[in-house]
Amino acid sequence: MRAMLAVENLSVRFGGLLAIENLSLEVREGEVLSLIGPNGAGKTTAFNAITGYLAPSAGEIFFKDKKLNDLRPHQVAAQGLVRTFQKTSVFGGRSALDNVLIGLELRATQTPLEILLGMPKVAREERELAAEAERILIFVNLKNRKHELAAALPYGEQRLLEVAIALAAKPKLLLLDEPVSGMNPSETASFMAKLAEIRALGITVLLVEHDMKMVMGVSDRVVCLSQGRIIANGTPAEIQRDPEVIRAYLGERHKIARR
Repeated sequence: MRAMLAVENLSVRFGGLLAIENLSLEVREGEVLSLIGPNGAGKTTAFNAITGYLAPSAGEIFFKDKKLNDLRPHQVAAQGLVRTFQKTSVFGGRSALDNVLIGLELRATQTPLEILLGMPKVAREERELAAEAERILIFVNLKNRKHELAAALPYGEQRLLEVAIALAAKPKLLLLDEPVSGMNPSETASFMAKLAEIRALGITVLLVEHDMKMVMGVSDRVVCLSQGRIIANGTPAEIQRDPEVIRAYLGERHKIARR
């Protein structure tokens, strides 16, 4: 059996630029794996290739032994591999509750014909989905914001809402792209606690993040990229001591956080 996610010899080229070169990594069921590296290292490009937003130039991607290379993003999400984005991507003109309901549409079973005919099943499913949306908002501590427009929420709560939308799709593997970017230390600490709760639900996490204190505090393993290649792969303690990782971050004035 492969790992939950297996990326094998992945390369992504933009014209003459090789953004990712021969990348191989595995995400094991139940773990939190963090992907770190300086800006431009290829972290988000790897996310985009894994989730169907970019076509790899070479290599293969497997999720629970199913090859993902030819799947579109919504088909990848339907497999249970769901992502958030580096920039907040909520529906600003809709309420928080509506945002989560949009995420739940992936789980809806009603057909257009059943909707047109007003079948009892349609109303029943809509009630069930609304109740599920409320449960998810409670889980991310946004129940009291459910009727507020997403655009009116503070930035940290918009990031939580984005996670709520992803959770609505019932992920087996959740890919978080810089989820605490722009958060203050208190918001980051709260998000770290929430991530532990997400993990307790049985959801595996692949994380891209620049906040090294968070990365070292939540990760089982850390993979470091530099210029599209893996330069280190190990436990947080091993990564903190790795000279090549430290050198890769010096150019961006990063400091590898100590526990």
